[in-house]
Parts: sequence; structure tokens; C-alpha cells
Amino acid sequence: MNWQELETFLTLAEELHFGRAADRLHVSRARVSQMTQALERRVGGPLFERTSRRVALTPLGSQLREDLDLHYQGILVALANAADSARGDGVLRVGFSSPLVSEKVMTVVEAFRSEHPRCEVQIREVHLSDRYGALRRGELDIQLIELPADEPDLTMGPVLLRDPTVLAVSSTHRLAGRTAISLEELAHETLLVIDSLPDYFLHRHMPDRTPSGRPIHRKASTTYWQELLALVAAGEGVTIAAAQGARYYPRPNLIYLPIEDAPPLEYALLWRTAGVSARALAFSRVALEVSAALPRKV
Repeated sequence: MNWQELETFLTLAEELHFGRAADRLHVSRARVSQMTQALERRVGGPLFERTSRRVALTPLGSQLREDLDLHYQGILVALANAADSARGDGVLRVGFSSPLVSEKVMTVVEAFRSEHPRCEVQIREVHLSDRYGALRRGELDIQLIELPADEPDLTMGPVLLRDPTVLAVSSTHRLAGRTAISLEELAHETLLVIDSLPDYFLHRHMPDRTPSGRPIHRKASTTYWQELLALVAAGEGVTIAAAQGARYYPRPNLIYLPIEDAPPLEYALLWRTAGVSARALAFSRVALEVSAALPRKV
């Protein structure tokens, strides 16, 4: 059996899109198609229904995915255990991106330590200006950060936390007296953003146009969140943030306004696809169990 065929099948079964599957596997779309067809010949039947608009699993494909998944995950865990043994350290390094996320991480850490008392857990903050650097350098094993995180060399776990979106404005701003706003009201505003954020992140959370197409002036101004808030408080512009800002970053000259039609910020665990440790996978499992048992922020 060709391992690449199985990996391609499981990736395509998850994405149901040849382009996204190719991006995750670092191959061409044609290669994904070739691997899929080779596995279908080996099995003796079609695994996917393909049309110009959609890709879907056939009943045979669904059965194969269900049968394979447990064994595939077992192989990943075995490889991760080997990587842990090769490293020889009993340490798990966990990153978090905001105060609310740090509370979530510490709840999971407590549960994780009860199951793995001999594993030392170290936590550190992940800055918006360097969202993936520590993870890619091996300084972190896993991190809980804002989505989207569309990086082909990183694997994303399930969403564990959601926080409503707000607009931070100066207390003297024209919108300061409102109880809530819509994205349409940001027309012609100067929207301050953190330097070096990925374009796909800005497109999702920091739009340069309103829903009707009117321009929003987006300006990269700093690499640090506290400096960004200082600029907003000084009336240099506005910024889009998570609702937790009102609790963790209050200022007498700063107001946080709910945005009625903006999607919430979602947070998920992220780890390196290559060389993931068994401890990181175990932490992800515990995090999912803890999240299922606790009410989520909505």
C-alpha cells in the first residue's frame, strides 16, 4: 500500500476540495488527482463524486475513511511518541495569544497535568506580529491563537473558543456614544492594524471595504497591541478587536462598541504538521474534552 495515496485520500476527504488538499500536501492538484485515481483502482470503485461545483465522498469513500481514520491516527501517535523519545525531554511548550486565551490554556493545563503528572508544561505569549515564528522555530509545541491560520506546514485543531468582535474608538470619536455599530459605519474611517499580519487574516477581520463596497482606510501602524490602543485613544484611528479587550485593556479614554454584523473571533490549537509530539496531541485531546464540558464564550 502506498502511504501517499492514503494521506492524499484522508486529506481530500477532509477538505473536499482538490486545491485546498494540494496546498496542505504541498503538491499539485494533478498529483492529488493521480493519487486518488490510483487508490480508486486499488480499491476497485469510486471514492469521490466529482462535479464542476463540488467534491463529495461516495458511500464506499465514507466507509474507507471511517475504517482508516483510527489506524491513521494511531500511526501518527506512534511517530510522535518516537519523536518524543528522540528529544528526550519531558516538556510541553504551549503558546497563547491573549488574556482570555491564557485562561483557557491554564484550564486545559490543569486537566493535562492530572493525566500527565511527569510532563512539565511551560507557557508563553504569542504576539500578533509573530504569530507562527516560535512554533516553527521549535520554541513552542502547540499554541492557541486567533483564526484564520491558513499555513500549509501547520495543522489546526477544532475551534475551542469564540469571542464577539468590537470596535475600539476614542472617547471623543463620533461613534463613542453608540451602544453598537455595523460594519457599514466604518466607511471612510482609518482602521489601524498591526504590522505584518497575514493578508488572509486582515481580509477576514480588518476589511478595507464595507459590505456595500465603500472604502475603509486601512493603516498598518505598529507591531504591538498596547501601542495600537494608545494610538486609538489619541484619536489617530479606530481598530477592530475582540470583546475581551473591554475587560483586559480598559482605558478611561477608550470605548469598545459591539459590531452587530461582524463574525466573532475564533481560537483553535495549532501545531507543526511535521514532527508533532505525542504530548502536543495529548494536550489537544484534553483541550477538546475540557471545551466540551465547559460553556463556550459566544
